[in-house]
Amino acid sequence: MNRKNLYHPVTIGSTTLGGNVFLAPLAGYTDIPFRTLCIEAGADFTFTEMVSAEGLAREGEKTLALMDRAPNEKQYAVQLFMGNTDSLKEALSQLQPYHPEVIDINCGCPVPKVTKTGAGSAMMKQPKLITEVVRTITEETDIPVSVKFRTGWDAQSENFLEFAQAALDGGASALTLHARTRSQGYAPFADWSKLTELKQYTLQHNYQVPVFGSGDLFKAEDAKRMLEETGIDGVMFARGAIGNPFIFSQAKAILQGKEPEPITVEMRRLAILRHLDLMIDTFGETTACTLMRKHTCSYLKGIPNTSTIKQAVVHASRREQYLEALSPLVDL
Repeated sequence: MNRKNLYHPVTIGSTTLGGNVFLAPLAGYTDIPFRTLCIEAGADFTFTEMVSAEGLAREGEKTLALMDRAPNEKQYAVQLFMGNTDSLKEALSQLQPYHPEVIDINCGCPVPKVTKTGAGSAMMKQPKLITEVVRTITEETDIPVSVKFRTGWDAQSENFLEFAQAALDGGASALTLHARTRSQGYAPFADWSKLTELKQYTLQHNYQVPVFGSGDLFKAEDAKRMLEETGIDGVMFARGAIGNPFIFSQAKAILQGKEPEPITVEMRRLAILRHLDLMIDTFGETTACTLMRKHTCSYLKGIPNTSTIKQAVVHASRREQYLEALSPLVDL
């Protein structure tokens, strides 16, 4: 499928977004500093980390903090997860003052500690539950709802079309499919043909809702390939954005038929320091330096002769130590 304008605005219910290249919700990664950086790098829309509906209902401070908006985040989505609707109305009362542009429901997380509660991809075993969840949110708020899900629990129970219909029955305004089953986890390869099936299903049944795709988007070029091959409306970078926020501006350039800017080692070094400074502003220096270790290793991936730098970063607990550890990059 070929669409002339691969980069374009999209509408989710009452929310219109300027473009269709998104940062996916990622537990442990899409905090305020990372979202800030990705927006600076060109992400059109961002999602919080997973927020527990039960934790919100209990007014947990750490849970509430996950919903804070980044300073440059003009539009964002809060992603909720739950295994039932018991705490949902109370959770929504805590969520509404944050005024997210979209509420996203996580029905894709494959992690056992999430699925054993009936949340994440375990919700795919109960299509009627997603109908109830979405309907409750649309009745209690005026915030559009999107649903992110997988192709099924396992290869023997691929029910993504049935599940999509259940979400639409509840009033969902957007659908995002991670084109793998729960049992596949993040193993290769995502089956993009399922994205085509889902988009075709919505068109055949006259649903005016956008369909977004996730899975195996590791290079900027992958966004163009996914959109052309599947006919969906937008892409959601997840692991491909870790250590590589430049992927957003590059993807947007490619989708508009332009040449993407090559990413230099110096650009990576400056991005690490910018990311670290955002972390320090949010979490304080000591915590920030610890949290940045995993990010820094991702930024350095693929750059030769950086093992010594990575070792130095693992022991860095102050900004000055990061500066010193990264100094050899200037000569690369």
